[in-house]
Amino acid sequence: MVFPPAPLETIGWNKLGLSIQDSVNGHVESKYSVATGEWSEPEFVADPYLRVHGLAPALNYGQQAYEGLKAHRGPDGNILLYRAEAHADRMAVSASYVSIPEIPRAHWLKCVKLAVARNAEWVAPHSSEALLYIRPLVFGSSGHLSLTAPTEYTFAVYCQPGTTYHGVQPLPACVIEDFDRAAPRGTGGAKVGGNYAPVIRHTDRARAQGFHVTLHLDAQTRTCIEEFSTSGFIGIKKIGESVLVVVPDSKNIVQSITSDSCLELARSYGWKVEKREIPWSECKFFDEVIAVGTAASLLPIKLLARPSTGEKFVYGETVGECTLKLATGLRNIMRGKIADEFGWVSVVEEKDLLLPVVEKAPLTNGVNGELNGAVYGNSDNLTNGNGIHLPAEVQVEA
Repeated sequence: MVFPPAPLETIGWNKLGLSIQDSVNGHVESKYSVATGEWSEPEFVADPYLRVHGLAPALNYGQQAYEGLKAHRGPDGNILLYRAEAHADRMAVSASYVSIPEIPRAHWLKCVKLAVARNAEWVAPHSSEALLYIRPLVFGSSGHLSLTAPTEYTFAVYCQPGTTYHGVQPLPACVIEDFDRAAPRGTGGAKVGGNYAPVIRHTDRARAQGFHVTLHLDAQTRTCIEEFSTSGFIGIKKIGESVLVVVPDSKNIVQSITSDSCLELARSYGWKVEKREIPWSECKFFDEVIAVGTAASLLPIKLLARPSTGEKFVYGETVGECTLKLATGLRNIMRGKIADEFGWVSVVEEKDLLLPVVEKAPLTNGVNGELNGAVYGNSDNLTNGNGIHLPAEVQVEA
């Protein structure tokens, strides 16, 4: 077989939005048993649905965590994962917040690569701006009423073709002031549903008022920047010929992998980088503000408003030059257009399909219908180069 397969020709790759494509090939599942203390080997399921007990702690107590990462098709047709190991490590942190057993990094990567490999034709052409969004999630899945550890957990990995969450044009943002996203010493540093679902009604209201992005201040003093509802915060100052990039330092926010990537790129450009407390009042001194995240990528902020004080800081209708440089550099690394000096990109390979190992049949002269050519295919449909179905004795399970 040829791996990876070419992108599907029936998809309008440049017209994709965020709608769910249930026609993808399937998802991956692995289960953890408290009795054995181990995660099961990953299974590819050709179905978008999960079988979960109605009294599972995930549904009743919010015992779940999730991640989000991306895959692109490189110039040579290979499929490239971006910073997969960093996402595995961040999910381990999130799982610890909600008392879920850690998924070993190697197993996490195996499951993610299997999901991408089996959905490889859903990775957009290199010429397209589309991407494959990968959503790993883990949750308590066995029926369990007590507020104690359940007997089973499920790790699942889904793939969806799509585009960036907000688009790429600068958008207006406002501060949410009647809701605190996360309390000090709470769960703000984890990607768990409880930090996101309560924000929906506030973001819906802000959108109706013309603000497409919402910003959270710290819950304790409401004087310092923490993060946007869907993304991390980056502020940029230009001081003569030099550039300063500033990001919040708080235990109450999700540690953004995209933000970290931007900081590393900024350092490579010779820019100064600071990770520290950012007072709200400092926002008026920024020349550019960016909302950064896996799904959002780098979204320029056009203006930042705080309704209670009437303050409005304007950053411009067009993408700032520093934002553009960071976004272009990051995009080119993700898509394999330039050398990856940071070791961020990994290639999804044919072995990640986890198909049974197949012994090659001996070459013959083809007389009397005997085999003539190398074996190819998987154990369910083995043929030789002439399309002849192979006998069972050459199919060997690993």
